[in-house]
Amino acid sequence: MKLFVRDEFRTNIFKRDNHKCVICNKEAKDAHHIIERRLFTDGGYYLDNGVSLCAKHHIEAEMTTLSCEELREKAGIKNIVLPQHFYKDEIYDKWGNNILPNGNRLKGELFFDPSVQKILKLGNILHLFVNYIKYPRTYHLPWSCSITRDDKVMPSTKFFTKQEIIILEKMDGENTTMYTDHIHARSITSGNHVSRNWVKNFHAKFAYEIPYDYRICGENLHYTKSISYNGLTNLFLGFSIWDKNICLSWDETMEWFALLGIDSVPIIYRGMYDEEFIKNLSIKEEICEGYVVRVTDSFLLKDFKLKVGKYVRKNHIITHGNWMRSKLIENNKNN
Repeated sequence: MKLFVRDEFRTNIFKRDNHKCVICNKEAKDAHHIIERRLFTDGGYYLDNGVSLCAKHHIEAEMTTLSCEELREKAGIKNIVLPQHFYKDEIYDKWGNNILPNGNRLKGELFFDPSVQKILKLGNILHLFVNYIKYPRTYHLPWSCSITRDDKVMPSTKFFTKQEIIILEKMDGENTTMYTDHIHARSITSGNHVSRNWVKNFHAKFAYEIPYDYRICGENLHYTKSISYNGLTNLFLGFSIWDKNICLSWDETMEWFALLGIDSVPIIYRGMYDEEFIKNLSIKEEICEGYVVRVTDSFLLKDFKLKVGKYVRKNHIITHGNWMRSKLIENNKNN
């Protein structure tokens, strides 16, 4: 796929579409990005990420009342171009908001941007958004040892340079997000399962103290997946707290954890970023999946892929949902 610069993008989109709007065949006025260019690290100026539109249909596409799928179909585009951190088996609107099978939408990384809010309001779309947000995909650090075909690798660690970072143990649990009125696993539609009963009861003890629009993310460690734990401080361990699209600083996170009675995942290191030191970290691989590096400062959801990276040990077993269908073995915590 060839990446164009801005002017080349416009010229080639218009040429492919004969300078006509792909919806109504009137004179094209805009070379529209099907998926917003700000969601791409390289600008997203790909031929298959653009369509020619008249002024009317350009506004409708911006409002997302014209879907990405309809635009591709009208332009004859077969190749779906997505930002690297998006999932190819999911459906997104122009602004990177995930569209659910029932038509509702999840709030993506640009949802709270004032310009996005304005155009979605104009399109009368805001009522479709649920108040829950899927935890983002964590990119592998370049030296991670267990990278599968579907994983993404950070192209550079330059955003850690000269930053204070914290290294957290990567726990082998079920990713869990808590709100004041809801709790879910990585998928917001995750259903009931016996392995989630304990963490739901734990959440109920302090849920009323979680501010609206805040969410707490961590690991449900009640049952063993591929690593058996002994001596855990608790069966839910937190690793981040979010206020809408802002990940709180580590110090703020720890203050909230203390207030709510939540323990954090184990801290391996805190200090200035030192890549050689981090590469040479020694972990007990039989009881440790790996580690996660994040900046200690707060950051925006759109920068997650730049500010958080993971290392996974060699030969770590990827369990997916299989462990839930096997005999469940409880992990142990300190009494």
